[in-house]
Amino acid sequence: MSRTLRITLTLGGLFSACCLLTLVVTLLFSGGNPVDAAQNAVIWLRLQGRQAALNTPSGTSTDPIRFQVQTGDSPRTVAANLAATGLIPDVDLFVDYVRLQGIDRRLQAGVYFLNAAQSPAAIAEALTDSRASQFPFRILEGWRMEEIAEVIDGSPAFGFSGADFLAAVGQGSMPDPTFSTEVGLPLGSSLEGFLFPNTYQLPGEVTPELLRDFLLTEFANQMTEADFEAASQAGLSMFDVVRLASIVQREAVRVDEMPLIASVYQNRLNIGMKLDADPTVQYAIGFRDGSWWPPITQADYSAVQSPFNTYLNPGLPPGAIANPGLAAIRAVLYPEVSPYLYFRARCDGSGYHNFAVTFDEHLANAC
Repeated sequence: MSRTLRITLTLGGLFSACCLLTLVVTLLFSGGNPVDAAQNAVIWLRLQGRQAALNTPSGTSTDPIRFQVQTGDSPRTVAANLAATGLIPDVDLFVDYVRLQGIDRRLQAGVYFLNAAQSPAAIAEALTDSRASQFPFRILEGWRMEEIAEVIDGSPAFGFSGADFLAAVGQGSMPDPTFSTEVGLPLGSSLEGFLFPNTYQLPGEVTPELLRDFLLTEFANQMTEADFEAASQAGLSMFDVVRLASIVQREAVRVDEMPLIASVYQNRLNIGMKLDADPTVQYAIGFRDGSWWPPITQADYSAVQSPFNTYLNPGLPPGAIANPGLAAIRAVLYPEVSPYLYFRARCDGSGYHNFAVTFDEHLANAC
């Protein structure tokens, strides 16, 4: 056999082996379907050496990015939208990968919360189940509903605005009538006070109304039958309780002092004395000096004309001035028994207060 013939046969064998290997790989990634075999073989060859790119995130931030897959979106449309959001660097690589892995047939329409620290491969897998996509949302004790709205506006996770939320919880909103009856909420009142502070895991497709219902449900879940009974024994509706608790929440720095502060306000109410609570003046002022809780001046006590100003109006304000946490609510339901009518901050910066029975004692507690 000539040397030329041997070379020819050797090359032919290598070619056949390559063809056989390509066929095996093709069938492997096509599920045995010869219609897709050739295309998948080409994709497989293109992806060789790209594993590092598939497993390399586009960034390091874990901040959630709201991403929506619309019904009927093709893999290329999804990839282009991901690239536009900065979540993946290479559209073609992503399209090839989801095609070869069969993920293209499992992409699911819905809202997802992705982040730049996820690799393209991880993002592809995440887009197959929108039910698992949630994002955290935290409401702090003592926030007023406008502050909640500001956080909504500052988060890319929401598909609605803070104004939309305020429309769902403000005056004239339509909460569950059963809830309104149970807590004694007057018709047309805002839901301030009942937007329970907590950390929530929200679904991607949350709406303003659904968020409102989550918060109200959490409030109802936190309240026990004993709590409602305690309110009734004190001659209070739960609406009364949250109105007073919202003031206690804004006044108290130390949680363990809340029941004593609550006793002061209840003692004032019991003798017909005005509450004279600074936070009610702040609430009436609204946003000033870059804050929803601005410093107040001596002039504000009389100049701020509002039914919420408890220096001018006796009794409880017409609504809550913030959304109190459970500790403040329980402080009102189960206050300490005390003779005190006054309190002011201690001079040591500890956050605690000095309490007094008479106004002269109160003056003597000044720094």
